[in-house]
Amino acid sequence: MEEAISDQRETRQQEEAANNVQERRRKGGLITMPFIIANEAFEKVASYGLVTNMILYLMKDYHLGVAKGTNVLFFWTAATNFMPILGAFLSDSYLGRFLTIGLASFCSLLGMFLLWLTAMIPKVKPSTCNILTQSCESPTTAQMTLLISSFCFISIGAGGIRPCSIAFGADQLDRKDNPNNERVLESFFGWYYATSAIAVVIALTAIVYIQDHLGWKVGFGVPAILMVLSLLLFFIASPLYVKLKASSSLLTGFAQVAVVAYKNRKLALPPPNASWCYHRQKDSLLVVPTSKLRFLNKACLIRNPEQDIAPDGSALNPWSLCTIEQVEELKALIKVLPLWSTGIMMSINISQNSFPLLQASSMDRHVTSSFQIPAGSFGTFTIITLAAWVVLYDRVLIPVASKMKGKPVRLGVKLRMGIGLFLSCMGMVVSGLVENIRRRRAIREGYLNNGQAVLEMSAMWLVPQHCLNGLAEAFNAIAQTEFFYSEFPKSMSSIAASLFGLGMAVANLLASAIVSAVDDITSKGGKESWVSSNINKGRYDNYYWLLAIMSLVNLVYFLVCSWAYGPCVDRVTSVGDEGNDVKDEEEELLHLGNSRVGNEGNGLKKEESLS
Repeated sequence: MEEAISDQRETRQQEEAANNVQERRRKGGLITMPFIIANEAFEKVASYGLVTNMILYLMKDYHLGVAKGTNVLFFWTAATNFMPILGAFLSDSYLGRFLTIGLASFCSLLGMFLLWLTAMIPKVKPSTCNILTQSCESPTTAQMTLLISSFCFISIGAGGIRPCSIAFGADQLDRKDNPNNERVLESFFGWYYATSAIAVVIALTAIVYIQDHLGWKVGFGVPAILMVLSLLLFFIASPLYVKLKASSSLLTGFAQVAVVAYKNRKLALPPPNASWCYHRQKDSLLVVPTSKLRFLNKACLIRNPEQDIAPDGSALNPWSLCTIEQVEELKALIKVLPLWSTGIMMSINISQNSFPLLQASSMDRHVTSSFQIPAGSFGTFTIITLAAWVVLYDRVLIPVASKMKGKPVRLGVKLRMGIGLFLSCMGMVVSGLVENIRRRRAIREGYLNNGQAVLEMSAMWLVPQHCLNGLAEAFNAIAQTEFFYSEFPKSMSSIAASLFGLGMAVANLLASAIVSAVDDITSKGGKESWVSSNINKGRYDNYYWLLAIMSLVNLVYFLVCSWAYGPCVDRVTSVGDEGNDVKDEEEELLHLGNSRVGNEGNGLKKEESLS
């Protein structure tokens, strides 16, 4: 009877697999790529175009101080970076990628429409300040609720689109029977990253320029129109898409390991090589779990084969018995967390968008007598530097060094991570020095009490700090993602890609806490806050140097974590090595291109889409 049930289950699985293959042959293909890539690109242009200048909108139209406005933006950015984790989970476990992207696109459109309404309807934001009394009305609870609601819907939209778009695109092209399958996928990923990079540059230039010269009504209306196009283009091609059903999620597997390990906490572990005591997947290479974090090994411990194992070899209850693979996946995640946490400080530094924007607004931004760079567009120098270094490193420096050495040469991932943290620290030092010079010149020119004045000092002084931030991200962020990919099992590639985005989210929350603490402490006793709304009275230079000191401490913390982690590739006992021999895991080097573009959304699902 049990054998008959097992045969029926296998037959049903084969039929489902055959149906999936037939659906892939009938649908999908290159014809769907413009619609999927356009959906992602328009969403990026719209959302990034809104964030850049938002501090000015909050200060001028909602009368928020620098500290409060910056905190609002930090929380918004944190939500945007957290949401892809939730979006990936819902897509994998319940909704599927097509439905997730569709619902998320609608949420983004709703959020942008609400934000546009705040600019169009005067009553939904505070009235203008009284020039005679120099008093400004604070926003009401209802007005702030509408504004925050628009931010929330935009974040929800980004959380659904960004982690699913690239995987959904790969679903349309991934055909195992095609001999050129890998080349087609490689081409798609290249076009995806190139389009995403162009979208971010357009957002930081064209959309910012429109907001500066045509006002908020047009500046918020254009992103909303772009989001309408994004939604329409995605759904127009609906009959052409391959729509795979949702399956189990890695996050569920992590929860199962934790629960089962706790349930079995009182069980004694068997001898190291007792492979018959552990449950593993069918045709698995793993025999026994590794010795590190041994308490988790109890999650895959077989207590009673008759009660725990189904006729087909799977666990009857995955919440009572896990596989060795599941245990090792959770171990890999726990192991990298200390090194992952070292990148948070760099993310705090590169998330300081509001203060450089205010600096640029107070400086001469003219390139010619008739054209000046928008204050919000200086962040483009960060992206340009990052992209330029990636190309120079990958196409020039490494090939030349390898040719000179006569063998392949590359910088280790942990070395690059450390270099990135050092450059991030230097970026904060330079930021402090430039702001100190700018502030002293403002006082010398008599603008101490006029924070809106424009100095006779070129805004190009800000370019070096943006370039250092770009180099820091090029070294650390790309190395981080490469490190996670090489250290994690291949089944965890989606988690590897989302960790940097998660770090950005944590960094945004911590950055908000730092700004609030600095504002509270430095304004005690009636003193002017370091992060005062009047940039000339404040001491932004001291704030930057505080971040530089914290970055230096973080660099030391990184060195300790790097030493404690040990060699980069863990070793796992395999079926072919019954004794104490080991099988090295394959190490992958992924050319990740622009890490900010790929991870801000922070949810690349490349490996999942290929499985």
